[in-house]
Amino acid sequence: MSESRNPPSNFGFLIEHWAFLHGDAQQVESYALRDPRAAAIYARRTLELSLRWLFANDTALKTPYDKSLAAMIHEPTFAGNIRQGLFHDIKFIHRLGNIAAHGDQHISAQESLQAAMALHMFLGWLSRVYTRQNVAPQPFQADWLPKSEPQTPPLTVQQLEQLQDQLAARDAAATAAHEKLTRTEAELIELRTQLAALQQLKQANQQSIGSSEYTEAQTRELMIDVMLREAGWDPKAANVAEFEVHQCMPTATGERNGTGYMDYVLWGSDGKPLALVEAKKTRKDPLAGKHQAALYANCLEQQFGQRPVIYYSNGYTTWLWDDSFYPPREVQGFATRDELQWCIHQRSLRQALHQLQPKPDIAGRHYQIEAAARVMEHFGRERKRKSLIVMATGTGKTRLAIALVDMLMRANWARRVLFLADRIALVNQAKREFNRLLPHVSVASLLEPMQCDARVVFSTYPTMLNCIDGTRRDIEETFSVAHFDLLIIDEAHRSVYQKYGAIFNYFDALLLGLTATPRGEVDRNTYRLFELDDHQPTYAYELEQAVNDEYLVPPRAMSVPLKFQRDGIHYYDLSPEEQEEYEQQERFYDEESGELKEAIDPPALNHWLFNEDTVNQVLMYLMENGIKVEGGDQLGKTIIFAKNSKHADFIVERFDKHYPHYAGKFCQKIDFSVKYAQSLIDDFKEKHRFPQIAVSVDMLDTGIDVPEIVNLVFFKLVRSRVKFWQMIGRGTRLCDNLFAPGEHKKEFIIFDYCQNLEFFDANPTGYDAAAQESVKQKIFKRRLELAVALQNGQPEGAATRDFAAQLKDQLHSVVTTLNRDNFIVRKQLQAVEQYAQRDAWQKLGEHDVKMLTEQISGLPAVDSDDEYTRRFDFLILNLQLAILQRNPAQANYQRSVQQIARELEDKAAIPSVAAQMALILELQTDGWWQDVTLPMLEDVRVRLRGLTRFITPEERIDVYTHFTDQLIRQDVAEYDVVKRDPSLQNYRKRVQRFIREHQDHVTIRRLKNNEPITPTDIAALEVILFAENGPIPKDEYQKTYGKEPLGKLVRSIVGLNRNAAKAVFAGFLAQHPTMNADQMTFLNEIVEYLVKNGVMEPRVIFETPFNHYHESGVVGVFGDELSRQIVERIDCVNKNAGMVAVK
Repeated sequence: MSESRNPPSNFGFLIEHWAFLHGDAQQVESYALRDPRAAAIYARRTLELSLRWLFANDTALKTPYDKSLAAMIHEPTFAGNIRQGLFHDIKFIHRLGNIAAHGDQHISAQESLQAAMALHMFLGWLSRVYTRQNVAPQPFQADWLPKSEPQTPPLTVQQLEQLQDQLAARDAAATAAHEKLTRTEAELIELRTQLAALQQLKQANQQSIGSSEYTEAQTRELMIDVMLREAGWDPKAANVAEFEVHQCMPTATGERNGTGYMDYVLWGSDGKPLALVEAKKTRKDPLAGKHQAALYANCLEQQFGQRPVIYYSNGYTTWLWDDSFYPPREVQGFATRDELQWCIHQRSLRQALHQLQPKPDIAGRHYQIEAAARVMEHFGRERKRKSLIVMATGTGKTRLAIALVDMLMRANWARRVLFLADRIALVNQAKREFNRLLPHVSVASLLEPMQCDARVVFSTYPTMLNCIDGTRRDIEETFSVAHFDLLIIDEAHRSVYQKYGAIFNYFDALLLGLTATPRGEVDRNTYRLFELDDHQPTYAYELEQAVNDEYLVPPRAMSVPLKFQRDGIHYYDLSPEEQEEYEQQERFYDEESGELKEAIDPPALNHWLFNEDTVNQVLMYLMENGIKVEGGDQLGKTIIFAKNSKHADFIVERFDKHYPHYAGKFCQKIDFSVKYAQSLIDDFKEKHRFPQIAVSVDMLDTGIDVPEIVNLVFFKLVRSRVKFWQMIGRGTRLCDNLFAPGEHKKEFIIFDYCQNLEFFDANPTGYDAAAQESVKQKIFKRRLELAVALQNGQPEGAATRDFAAQLKDQLHSVVTTLNRDNFIVRKQLQAVEQYAQRDAWQKLGEHDVKMLTEQISGLPAVDSDDEYTRRFDFLILNLQLAILQRNPAQANYQRSVQQIARELEDKAAIPSVAAQMALILELQTDGWWQDVTLPMLEDVRVRLRGLTRFITPEERIDVYTHFTDQLIRQDVAEYDVVKRDPSLQNYRKRVQRFIREHQDHVTIRRLKNNEPITPTDIAALEVILFAENGPIPKDEYQKTYGKEPLGKLVRSIVGLNRNAAKAVFAGFLAQHPTMNADQMTFLNEIVEYLVKNGVMEPRVIFETPFNHYHESGVVGVFGDELSRQIVERIDCVNKNAGMVAVK
């Protein structure tokens, strides 16, 4: 009887050594079933007290500046010192306690029971690890918990507040108690002085306190619940968890009249199911729940008349299946209620994409229309979710993207869109274009104050990465996994994916990639990202085709030989005066021998050696041979691509020296070091404003739209094919009336001084650099390689065996300190959890090494070491591996260590350096290195790693010289960068000549006079055009002009009769007799355009030269209504051209 009245406590094991925790832990047990909210508050408090003790007594833990419970939980050293399975328990206690203390959500008895069990697990681990007696608690017994009694009501809100105040008042006493315990526990002092033994004790005990495998129920409580809450769902709300359905599940007899229990159902505001979630335990493949989830979806659809979206998850991996439209796909989390509601609505609102056309004033060129059709087909009929468009720079990639966004929004396929670019200037440029062409769609940039409800969001990749990862706290809540329906990646290529691929993995959205890199040179990893076959983008319209179609202009590419740039500077080739100057340069002497070098190699030029005449020759040749404007009096817009910022400064300085009359404005540097560089870019874009020459370091290599550019100077070495084509793309855009009315830009010139043209002629694919690994990642991989080599070899002596185990401990510590809340880590969470178990490192096989290298090594690990410390660690690891492998590189690594020792000797005044001086001096002797062992080097690493930051890098002085360089004009060579099809040019000329010679033909006459034509008229014209003695066979016409309507082609050649053009607006003028001077001039400008070009795309009246009257073009001059009437009249002119393609 007494046993039932006073049942034993699950926390009795705390009484002897952990009395300051026992009382609060018992309260958790006491309230768990009777008052869940009070139990949650006590559980959180007990956790906080225990963590305070840990941080005060375990020297392996770094006390955070903010001593809050959250800060202690997320301190990396804490996560690394507990068994990984416990971390989920601790976070659950913390979250539930916060809800109890500050929230108004209901706390169930099941949740408080889970908190009591989680606390028992953690305190049991604490007791096992931190007491010599290794007290093992009994398994948790839920039957021991006091049952709820009717006469004992839960605490009221006021009582709970009083309770928290009382607990806060007791904190001082509790702190004093555990400080006293710290002073009297001799065992703890011993453990602190023998940290290695403490770590071994921890590892031994972690294995015996439960398994890290979670049951389905635990998976829900500790993992899936968290993800649901992140998406704004309350897993404990009514009818969410364990929802029961009747008369619909299969039974053993084959009938469908059984009962089922769904793990979660997520409900809409109308009471209908939006989604269901099927949970499986962590070690089970989540796909095991797919069929069961589909059966549950059938039940819900049968009962509520709405089929839910299906999720199935094991906590690590989550799959979404909207089986009414898409196959299953892996996602990184759950959608919000609003996003799921949108998904359901799309089923009825979504239109067939293949029926849509892009708006002609946004993307009306034939290839843009075809590209849009390909993407719509890809997304629509083929149900693919990723598309890649290859389009040459200047052919309107951004316009196409805008047209596609407009089409997807009109068809209810996309509600919100994210546009990503790698430069701030490109983000701003794209935003301006969207604003101009889709003025009815709200836009926002993450680089500016955020408009949270914007439909199109623009960002650089790093900014968005910070938003997802929570660095940008001001907008963190805005972007859930399913926030965007479409992601647009500007310049989609391998380096972007390698750096920022986590963004594309995080968002569950359609993916549209845009790139100007030729399709044959897009690497296979990019095609794999978009789930396409190699060299088979969704659509391609490349530079050669665009040039042949006369939508872009070709380059005239010249390789200009400069002697020093190609051969370097040779002492014996210099004049006696120059040799004397050469001898005076300290950097021209060999560091080891002290002898004068006979030559300075080409890579030194413009890096640290700047020769005046080399730059003078480049500028002189440019000014003499570059394309001129203003009647040949002024050099046209030019970009000089410089090697670095100092090189750019030197170029500008030399230009100003030789052309002082331009007062320092004609030639200016534009790079990231220049304040307000964007204003310089804006000036450069203006046709009649300086600078005329922009000296760029990376900033203008890509994405800057300046049609007036006619000269490019390649004054740096380029080996990346992506960068090479991006640089060429700066000059390819058309520019009408550049030289005079009717005299358009036909080409641009490339002056190459670094043999880039020769290189890419021989190596079309270039040498794209591999993605750069961080030093932290290199250290992890090298340490892993060394650990495996020792594991598979025969380590000599106990010290080496201990070192081998220590390497694995260090690697294991990296994994355990990873922040599981980081969305990049969460993607690899299953692998992280696996290798957070120390047992997983005992015997590493090939599969382990592959997983650790590919999935773990690159994750964002937290450590406070500076770069110098990391590089020293990496040096010692390389040396240790070289010794183990008997690699000759050992000698070089040894010299590097000795050089560091010599430099540290000069820092003897620093106390921490002086303390290691004996070792520092020994390292400089050859004797110390005789029979050196790996543990000896590890001791060096540990003792000196923190001192390397005191070594000051030697300042190397740049050299400026006055040697005479040679530009060998007779050896200037021209290269065909773009292969033009001469037959296309010949066909075009013959067609143009034929049409002009037959202007008396009835169809041509009608077209010229803006008279409506019929298909019969077109057929009559085709008879003579494609006749045997005509200028072009019909099949060649189609190859040359594609789907361009014949009437439009004829009109563009013969133009529009002036009187006919004026007649277009005669009625308009009569209706609006009070128009002002600007409006009259604007209409005359349209007439002149039609007389010359015959047809007019409506978008033209928003662009140059029509935006000279107002930045908004026709709308700014006439207003919305009159602008609409003008566009209608232009459309009539185009319609009369018989927009019927040749069939």
